[in-house]
Amino acid sequence: MTPPAHLQAALSELLGDARLVAEPLPGTDLKLWLIDADNMDRAFNPDETRRILEDPPYWSFCWASGLALARFLAEHPEWVEGKRVLDFGAGSGVAGIAAVMAGALEVVACDLDPIAIEACQANAQLNGVTLSYSTDFFAEEDRFDLILVADVLYDRANLPLLDQFLSRGKQALVADSRVRDFQHPAYQRLGILDALTLPDLAEPWEFRKVSLYHAVR
Repeated sequence: MTPPAHLQAALSELLGDARLVAEPLPGTDLKLWLIDADNMDRAFNPDETRRILEDPPYWSFCWASGLALARFLAEHPEWVEGKRVLDFGAGSGVAGIAAVMAGALEVVACDLDPIAIEACQANAQLNGVTLSYSTDFFAEEDRFDLILVADVLYDRANLPLLDQFLSRGKQALVADSRVRDFQHPAYQRLGILDALTLPDLAEPWEFRKVSLYHAVR
């Protein structure tokens, strides 16, 4: 299967010999275009390291929290069935695609990065589903039943966003493995889910434990 040309070109600019491959996600019926695992199992030269740090191709990974949230929606479709959903910081689009497959009425994949939007489009096509797209969360109307959020709190500077999600949706589901025990009066932890990042980055065990939070206004 040939990867999308523009996404492959964007990845090649960062890592010349890296390739996108269509990989099934364990425990789901989904596939994503992901960076090939063999390419991650090597040392990066200084130029590659600099480019990755300056412009990380996060859309070419399925991060643990996204995988955990996708599995959760497959097991509990009642969270999204017949509802209007926005996937915030969509990245690869894994959570939004899972929501469509679980019966959501509408899913908007929202990400600031235009390359991430292209990744969402390619992955939606790979899975035979339809998404809508947005690059500005705050330009969206307050019309969503649920806001999905996965792998956004890796930077603690993003914690104030927790106050904003309910400005556009009636409820929010937040999956995170980096700031797992945040305290916020609107959010309650539903549980801890097991997952890993793909390709496997050999992350510490604590980053394979994903906390799932729920907020309702």
